[in-house]
Amino acid sequence: MLGGKQDRRAKIWRVAAVFVATGALALSGCASGSDSGGSGGGGGGGESSTSSAPAEKVEAIANTVPEAIKSSGKLVIGVNIPYAPNEFKDPEGKIVGFDVDLMNAIAGTLGLTPEYREADFAKIIPSIQGGTFNVGMSSFTDSKEREQSVDFVTYFSAGTLWAQKPGAGIDPENACGKKVAVQATTVQETDELPARSKKCTDAGKPAIEIVPFDSQDAATNAVVLGQADAMSADSPVTLYAIKQTNGKLEQAGETFDSAPYGWPVAKGSPLAQSLLQALEHLIETGKYKEIAANWGLEEGMIDKPVINGAVS
Repeated sequence: MLGGKQDRRAKIWRVAAVFVATGALALSGCASGSDSGGSGGGGGGGESSTSSAPAEKVEAIANTVPEAIKSSGKLVIGVNIPYAPNEFKDPEGKIVGFDVDLMNAIAGTLGLTPEYREADFAKIIPSIQGGTFNVGMSSFTDSKEREQSVDFVTYFSAGTLWAQKPGAGIDPENACGKKVAVQATTVQETDELPARSKKCTDAGKPAIEIVPFDSQDAATNAVVLGQADAMSADSPVTLYAIKQTNGKLEQAGETFDSAPYGWPVAKGSPLAQSLLQALEHLIETGKYKEIAANWGLEEGMIDKPVINGAVS
């Protein structure tokens, strides 16, 4: 979880598409996994086509790229699918998402062609250490433990975020007696909500009624249809659901237990500085905001990337 517990990215969400129909939200299925799981093959993986977010090459930044990568003309990126809205496949099999659009823009700024290779989540960092991948892109939480093995360039802030029907007035800090929908086996079901509910009962108040669903689509749909008072999920997932429901959901409170997402690169690699400068450029030009807004993720935007910005 972010904020010092279990890493959120260990929960693999299979959310490939979202749409609203006859007042109900429909999403693809999702399931939990672990760092040793996930789709795709081993460290090498297979190449996949992606969506595109063009960005012009900036010579001064491109010149900072390590010579071996620059001469190859490509940026080899290890990715684990799926985790919508950050990285997942569209119905045509293309890798799409916020992370993908942003990395495409980063590669363009560096004058490189992005080459995405799918891999098991747990094998991405070892494959970076071994030189198979130049960088990882799978919503990695930048943690102090991981920083012992690789360097991270931060690019986003994620945590837990609740959603409710507009005007419902749900307060995550005072949700005693409320029905809260959640994806089964996520940190929200196993850690967050039980702890909140215990605080309620310890204070002599009604427990939170935790309503687990096999898929995130079903949990979100329960709130849209009024079968639950609120839902709790990772902030990118919640923000994306809010965007896709076209006014049927809104935030309940603010994001909490936040920690940075980062791109892992080999320890000591000058590529980290190249990525950082490219992201700074995209922030300055407004391209970063444009990409985040396209996925409804403005709330998680950062003002300044850093190398190794772990909070725990």
